[in-house]
Amino acid sequence: MQASNHRAGGARATWLATGLPQRWGPRWAQPQAEDRPLQIIHGINLGGQSEALNPADLDQKVSGLLRRHPERGMGGVVCNVAPKDYLRSEESWRTLVAGVEYCRRQGLVVWIYDEEGYPSGGAGGLVLREHPEYEAQALTYDPTLAEPFAVRAAYEFTHASNNYHAARRYINLIDDRAVRCFIETTHEAYRRRLGDRIGSTVRAFFTDEPSLITVNLGQIPEAARQRVPVADPVDPELRPLPSVPWVYDLPERYRERYGADLMAERRSLFVGDTEADRAVRRRYWSLIADLVAERYFGAIQRWCASAGVASSGHNLWEEAIMHHPALYGNGLKALTRFDIPGLDELSSDPEAVLNGHWMTAALPASAAILTGARRVFTEVSDFSQKMSGAGPASLAQMQATAAWQAAFGVTEFTLYYNPGDRPEAESHAYGDFVGRLNAILKPAKPDPEVLLYYPIGSLWEEYRPVATPMNVESQTPRARAIVSSFNRLGQALTRSQVPFALVDDDFLEQATVRLNPARLEIAGHRFRALVLPDGTEVPGRACRVLRRFEAAGGKVLRDAAEAPLTAAALVEGVQPRFSLTPATDRVVLGSFVRHGHHILVLVNAGAGEYAGALRCTAQASWVRLDPGTGAVTRVASTDEGSIPVALEAGQTMLLVGPPH
Repeated sequence: MQASNHRAGGARATWLATGLPQRWGPRWAQPQAEDRPLQIIHGINLGGQSEALNPADLDQKVSGLLRRHPERGMGGVVCNVAPKDYLRSEESWRTLVAGVEYCRRQGLVVWIYDEEGYPSGGAGGLVLREHPEYEAQALTYDPTLAEPFAVRAAYEFTHASNNYHAARRYINLIDDRAVRCFIETTHEAYRRRLGDRIGSTVRAFFTDEPSLITVNLGQIPEAARQRVPVADPVDPELRPLPSVPWVYDLPERYRERYGADLMAERRSLFVGDTEADRAVRRRYWSLIADLVAERYFGAIQRWCASAGVASSGHNLWEEAIMHHPALYGNGLKALTRFDIPGLDELSSDPEAVLNGHWMTAALPASAAILTGARRVFTEVSDFSQKMSGAGPASLAQMQATAAWQAAFGVTEFTLYYNPGDRPEAESHAYGDFVGRLNAILKPAKPDPEVLLYYPIGSLWEEYRPVATPMNVESQTPRARAIVSSFNRLGQALTRSQVPFALVDDDFLEQATVRLNPARLEIAGHRFRALVLPDGTEVPGRACRVLRRFEAAGGKVLRDAAEAPLTAAALVEGVQPRFSLTPATDRVVLGSFVRHGHHILVLVNAGAGEYAGALRCTAQASWVRLDPGTGAVTRVASTDEGSIPVALEAGQTMLLVGPPH
């Protein structure tokens, strides 16, 4: 005990010497459960023994299983009632309640996973078993027929029949009756069983990859498909057709909103290049986006609020913006209806962020920023490495992957890493690493100064449903140009150490233009620049806000095919407060503010070392924190305001500036 107190006293003395707020120190020195990762375990499996166990023996068995997670550095678990006889097995409920009660006693955090597998919404098939009329519907188009339009169930050729969990028919997310049935079947069952543990030990409900199922995403690899259980066989005679989402009251909602007859305009949803056709598509997908956000995501958010827990989850295909109209109408809007918006990061190769994976984190992080929230979650794993034979991921790869997500704003880490793939000491080191990141960053406010326009409205106008697997090559030249420009700009900002957030028309039109200096303010965040991808048109009220901002001296950078915005042009136009010299495209930078201190996250996502300097605005004394070791050191900038930076491959450092 004396040695422990001596070490604690030494840590306090070291922290005090930095000049940082004293209250930050204890959580850095000893990360708390709520700052640590959560292990996804799904059902608590006792091998069918729990029914015969008395309460004391059941508690002992469950305790023996769950105590291994904090021993591995975890702060708790993501779990659900076991899949056998899903939501109907008293044995499974008894085991789950015992597990949550154990976590309550130990001060561990629990999240509830709201489905038997994925995608969420069907309650393991129970919703459609009772109400087959709640199945997802599609309006199809076949120009070879005298009557080209038909409404049919959306199952064949969709994510419902082509995923890694089960081939099973799926509910209609824009059918309010279907969603009410899902919530009553699933969420209310947990409320009845877990009682006041919900809102205390149980902190959040997690919904996994729900989507508007009416798009062909292609088949998963044949070898994997052969292993997927088939609950609902597909109809081999059914032909793939271009499809859009449908629901029982859609024509009524369309007429109510636009004063127009959707049935008379529906051909424009599939074909047509006139301005009138584009207007129909923009109206239709705008309505679909609002129905998805309100009837599914909003309904779950309202239930969670009534239960005193956070709503959370992540979308499908976050990284592919061309898929967002078909899957959600507006993927960003859907995520803004989560209390804790999230992402699914399937790769633990940190270099993935330098390519397309920046988008997986930017989308939910932006949803939090735009709504004034802070928490963002990730479901992270080394699935891609293991599927390709390159896994499991190393501790260094896992830590760098966690750090680049934290640089974008992620605070909650739920893990699909297999605990058996690495020694307990490595798992604990990972938990400490994440806990230290959160000790400093979770209470901090993200501080990006740049907005990248999320061009969903322009993509609504261009989106053409196809019968074959949908990809950007199947879309119009304008759609391809928009997607290419958007992806390139986001990648360039990430590789140039320029923190940014995405913004769509709805949030842009709500922005306040501040003067001297010109800033766009959204939910308390102020942005100095807006970047517009090629081929986009900002409509209506959002355009008027944009013009006022530009007239006030705000920076608006426009990409164009004839004058593309290079990475150098972006940096010159944005003029970020912090930059690395020599320049590198391997380091990711995140910017935060806490109690007046500027906090920077620097992550070397590349395979080689980086040595250089971080250029700041003025000379100052900074503090360097290493989340890998816990080391804390002071570092002074030069007279020119530069801080030396040396990062090994995969290394992370936090830099905390003096209060201002």
